[in-house]
Amino acid sequence: MKILLTTLNSKYVHSNLTLKYLFACAERNRDSIDIREFTINNEEDYIFTELLRKGYDVICFSCYIWNIEKVLYLAENIKKAKPEIKILLGGPEVSFDVVPLMIQHKFIDFIISGEGEAPFSELTEMLISGEQELDKIAGLTYRRGGKIYVNPAAPPLNFESVPFPYLNLVCEEDKVLYYESSRGCPYNCSYCLSSLERKVRALSMERVKSDLSYFIYKRVQQVKFIDRTFNWNRERCLEIMQYLIMGDNGVTNFHFELCGDLIDDDMIQLLGTVRPGLLQFEIGVQSTNESALSACGRSSEFEKLAENVKRLREPGNIHIHLDLIAGLPYEDYTSFRKSFNDVYVLKMHQLQLGFLKLLKGAPIREQSEEHGYIYRSKPPYEVISSKYMTADDFIRLKQIENLLNLYYNREGFSLTLEFAIENFAMTPFDFYEEFADYYYSKGFQHKSHKKEDLYRIFYLYAGWKEQLIPEIKGKIKKLLMKDMQNTLNSDAIKKFERKGWEYSQ
Repeated sequence: MKILLTTLNSKYVHSNLTLKYLFACAERNRDSIDIREFTINNEEDYIFTELLRKGYDVICFSCYIWNIEKVLYLAENIKKAKPEIKILLGGPEVSFDVVPLMIQHKFIDFIISGEGEAPFSELTEMLISGEQELDKIAGLTYRRGGKIYVNPAAPPLNFESVPFPYLNLVCEEDKVLYYESSRGCPYNCSYCLSSLERKVRALSMERVKSDLSYFIYKRVQQVKFIDRTFNWNRERCLEIMQYLIMGDNGVTNFHFELCGDLIDDDMIQLLGTVRPGLLQFEIGVQSTNESALSACGRSSEFEKLAENVKRLREPGNIHIHLDLIAGLPYEDYTSFRKSFNDVYVLKMHQLQLGFLKLLKGAPIREQSEEHGYIYRSKPPYEVISSKYMTADDFIRLKQIENLLNLYYNREGFSLTLEFAIENFAMTPFDFYEEFADYYYSKGFQHKSHKKEDLYRIFYLYAGWKEQLIPEIKGKIKKLLMKDMQNTLNSDAIKKFERKGWEYSQ
């Protein structure tokens, strides 16, 4: 019996933690199991050939919103090519509405819903031994004799019993390695699947430190914690961070998702002198509209959060990324403008403007009629319109998101952006809105641009603004040059100067 664990990651640098967990938990049958990871950018024929050429008996796919369409197409063609191959699907994108999914896609033999470590281990045991007591595997849906059988859900795992997944695998030095020290979340944000389990199951501190010592010893580039709210327990959070600071190897970066409200004086004091690059934080603000947050089951004290992140950023040694979500209940275009401005002025390293997704299983999906949500019928189920925002509103926000990513999140324009927003007498939102209108009216969105061309486009925008603000074009040009000198290497600047400021489509 040959079993393959596989998935399609969204990018090459990403890796899949789930497959590693499943492999680690199938301890008695690891010799029969392979792991192969692809990306959604790989050619379908390449993946199809790789999945078939080694003669696997069972192919197991880890399914998410970014890969489910391609996974289903691959699985269907695998079944056509070799009907004897068993197809197993698992992951958040197939853990709900399992019966309709199997009725629609008759090539699926098994689906594991929820946490997969225990069901997968039991299923591999049965498949290899030839046993047929599939009804005993909690969390498994299976097809037999033309009928579909749904077993009761599996209870939450004792997370401590799940082995550290990296010890039995080659360390992928050129990829982000994912790690979790806890499962579940104490909060109940209705747009998040973690809200389905309002209990945190945490690994022991001894286990966490042992696991982290492996990454430090291996000198991996980045470890990304996928704990939903890492600082849910302040003392635990501080102890882990203190351990990472003491064990700093000068190379490895650790990424965490934090709740900004829970950052306190002890954390700020501890982190004030850490090596630049050791830690980076992602903090979900989502909105500063209290009605919107309350409707999602989320509470936040924005003034406290704002003060915390400003103090955290002040030493300049920690990269901080803030998130906003457009489309939350009761947040209209004007309200979102305020949320954007509230967060932008904090001047963090990155500001992600995301859009509400009505995920399968998320409570907010059940409230779609109440809020008038119209959303995409296929993954990622992103909102198109609502009672509070029209489709045109969302399109304008999409355009603003594009300019925000090109000029703020891509970095290299800080002096120019600050000057422009101040001297154009605009709020940050209004600036990006106007810049986006100009950018799209000139057709710049129709192609990707090298970074040096983004400077030329900004200069053209400044020339357009000079009709209203005399002499602004020359001032912007000087600041763009300073930003270039702070960002680009000398060869790139010389190349830019040879070509000049003229932009050609």
